Amino acid sequence: MLHVSELTYRIGERVLLDRASFAIPDGARVGLVGRNGSGKTTLFRIVQGEIAPEGGQVTLPRNLRIGAVAQEAPDGPEPLIDVVLAADAERSALLAEAEHAGGLRRAEIETRLIDIGAHSAPARAASILHGLGFEAEAQARPCASFSGGWRMRVALASVLFTEPDLLLLDEPTNYLDLEGTLWLYDYLGRYPHTVLIISHDRELLDTAVDHILHLDPGKLALYRGGYTNFARQLAEKQALQAKMKVKQEAERRHLQGFVDRFRAKASKARQAQSRLKRLTKLEPIAAIVEDATLGFDLPSPERPLSAPIVAMESVAAGYGGRPVLSRLNLTILPDDRIALLGANGNGKSTFCKLVGGRLAPISGEVKRAAKLVPAYFAQHQLDELREGATPYLHVAERMPDRPEARIRARCGRLGFPGAKADTPVSALSGGEKARLLMGLAAFDAPHLLILDEPTNHLDIDSRAALMEAINDYEGAVILVSHDRFLIEACADRLWLVAAGTVKPFDGDLDDYRRLVLAGELEPAHRSSSGPAPYSRTDDRRAAAERRAALAPVRKRLEAVEARIGRLSAAIAKIDVALADGTAFRTDPAKAGELAKKRAEAAEALAGAEEDWLALSGELEQATA
Repeated sequence: MLHVSELTYRIGERVLLDRASFAIPDGARVGLVGRNGSGKTTLFRIVQGEIAPEGGQVTLPRNLRIGAVAQEAPDGPEPLIDVVLAADAERSALLAEAEHAGGLRRAEIETRLIDIGAHSAPARAASILHGLGFEAEAQARPCASFSGGWRMRVALASVLFTEPDLLLLDEPTNYLDLEGTLWLYDYLGRYPHTVLIISHDRELLDTAVDHILHLDPGKLALYRGGYTNFARQLAEKQALQAKMKVKQEAERRHLQGFVDRFRAKASKARQAQSRLKRLTKLEPIAAIVEDATLGFDLPSPERPLSAPIVAMESVAAGYGGRPVLSRLNLTILPDDRIALLGANGNGKSTFCKLVGGRLAPISGEVKRAAKLVPAYFAQHQLDELREGATPYLHVAERMPDRPEARIRARCGRLGFPGAKADTPVSALSGGEKARLLMGLAAFDAPHLLILDEPTNHLDIDSRAALMEAINDYEGAVILVSHDRFLIEACADRLWLVAAGTVKPFDGDLDDYRRLVLAGELEPAHRSSSGPAPYSRTDDRRAAAERRAALAPVRKRLEAVEARIGRLSAAIAKIDVALADGTAFRTDPAKAGELAKKRAEAAEALAGAEEDWLALSGELEQATA
């Protein structure tokens, strides 16, 4: 299907592709992976013939139809369904010709229209649009009435509708919500032709592809299986390569040592020359250089708050007095990990703004802990960064009157060490901007972290680093994401935003996927004749209730632990003073007072330790 041989391409002095070769079999579904900026999109442009390589060649079958999402979002007064149908140029041309053709030519046109499924095309186009989030009413609206993000979905629908022989998709989930992403997983898994996808979505790369094409500096290697299988094979390959390099270096040192010792000795000269030839023929094994993935700085709150940190009673929220969400009766606990489900436009961002204090309720009451510090991150906030400013200047504004060394140290924690802190925002990549904005949002160690689509522009390794940072963070988290892997790794409660309200979802992501693919957002009503089946949501709800019930016990336990620490420190300080043998001779009264205070502190410490044992036992018994 697609053969690439000895491909070379460079930008200035930087080599993106260095004599890279690979071959993709017909019908394969291939995920193209590699670090941001490694040249994945450049490879797509070479395959499409948009740019010419410096060397090598791309071989494709004749008359192969290649399809890719247009870079410009479609626009105009045409209804969405017509925009998608017009993407099939052959069908449109035949239908236009059929209006005036007659006789044999009309019969030929009708035969060809049947062959390409032209008469079922409207239903197929409508199905694709529906899967990407457009209901029947929306499909009849003018394309120009939608925002840029929604029109990019129309562009994706158009290329999927044409079913090209080679489908090229560059980060197709970036403009999708979780529902559209789940539908796309299923669609690509059944795609009848060859697919090449650039993606950092691990779930997509594990469920919708059967090969991984890895771009690692300048070279391309094809692996069978999904991403998990690829990661295992790559780790094994790197471990073997490291062992071979160590073995070769040992052999090289041994040969060089023999040559150095015996080159000048007549009886050993021939043997020395033989080893020297062997030494020159040793092909060097490249050292494995792994680009370090910078972590995310999400500092945990210094002191936890009492539960709940947010409570809503009959709350309605919206804009201009018109509610988007209503009937909100929810509580958020200090250690909750909540993922919001629901299609775009249902109110997920509205709910995030309400919880974060950026939107006042229209009615009802939102109770927040008195000292609650929330942090809010959303992709649209990237535009709030000043293009001419640097990470150093953004951080310095948050640290007035602090020395430069402290400011630069904090820049390093955010992922901008050394000279990187002085790079203008305009020169940062999308992932670097997201990293900076997220670090600024969580700058003051918040109690509640609200993340609205945090993985856009992040590669796979950076997403893994974000997942680790979220799991290490000790406050509450509300997460909106189309990345299923991130949700499953970080969330233990699922809330569904649908039908104008927010409610706990009765099921897991597999249940939700089935509902999405079946076109249902509410689970079927259970029969009242028998017990309700087991649900993971019951476990999550029970765990949340246990956390709320045990919060006072944990708070008392923390207070006792702090008291033990203070008493232990006081006793240690007194012991240091009494250890000086001259204390009783120079000031007997003061020494006696110290001894009395030590006895009182020791007695109080014993009592505190007993309280700690009792509370620990109570907590252990309650959580057993």
